[in-house]
Amino acid sequence: MQDILIHARDYHGHTTACEFGVRLAATLGASVTAVYACPHPMYFSPVVYPSAITAFMENALELVKNAVQARPAFEQWAASLGVPKAEWLVAQGIASDALLQAATRHDLLVLDHPTIDQGSPWDIPGLILRAGVPCIVLPQAEAMPERQIQRVALAWNGSPEAMRAIHAARPLLRGRQVLLLWGAAERDVDHGVEWDPSFHILEYLQRHGVEVEEHMIAARHDEVGTALLDAATKFGADLLVMGAYGRNRFSEWWLGGATRHVLAWADIPVLFRH
Repeated sequence: MQDILIHARDYHGHTTACEFGVRLAATLGASVTAVYACPHPMYFSPVVYPSAITAFMENALELVKNAVQARPAFEQWAASLGVPKAEWLVAQGIASDALLQAATRHDLLVLDHPTIDQGSPWDIPGLILRAGVPCIVLPQAEAMPERQIQRVALAWNGSPEAMRAIHAARPLLRGRQVLLLWGAAERDVDHGVEWDPSFHILEYLQRHGVEVEEHMIAARHDEVGTALLDAATKFGADLLVMGAYGRNRFSEWWLGGATRHVLAWADIPVLFRH
């Protein structure tokens, strides 16, 4: 996690994602890149009246100009929080497309839910499933308390997605209090391959210097999301780590039930990995 990417929904101030992402970068000694996306005039300009087109183009260019001018203030603010390597990028186009392109050169993507309708929050599932990097999604709140990540809950069911999520979260686990939430029915992670000895998640974590508590989750398939959030809340977790599941390869933008529930209702940051 040396290069953290942030979706900045506003260039006037510091959004929840900016606050969280920059402070996390300072904790990890990482660099940070914030991306602000402006609508591209070619996609959104009205086509009826030439005067309306001209006005729209002028407004779009003014928006880009103002957004670009926010760069020095963001970089200075990040430096004041302990992140000397900060970058502010302005993209013209659809925000999700810009973030997917930028994600290819970053280790982590930080997203927040919009507090007002400035782009549908349902862009978030598509980003989680297509970004190729772990995504931390912040809860639907106007502001988050400035707290460090001290207690982390890990959702484990033996799936490749859960393993990728825990592997990605390793930089956030050492020295923290960690709770492993076991699924009652662990999936076949080996897919027909026999190993001697077989993989064990506790041994994996201990080998990487992570000591954990354990808690079994016994819930019906349609109640797993609720059970995970309840257990994380009782533990006092500052972060929940879990795999993100799509229904199938032809409709990946539909999230699985537990993932969708946690995304909608979590009141703590969640690290997802597809």
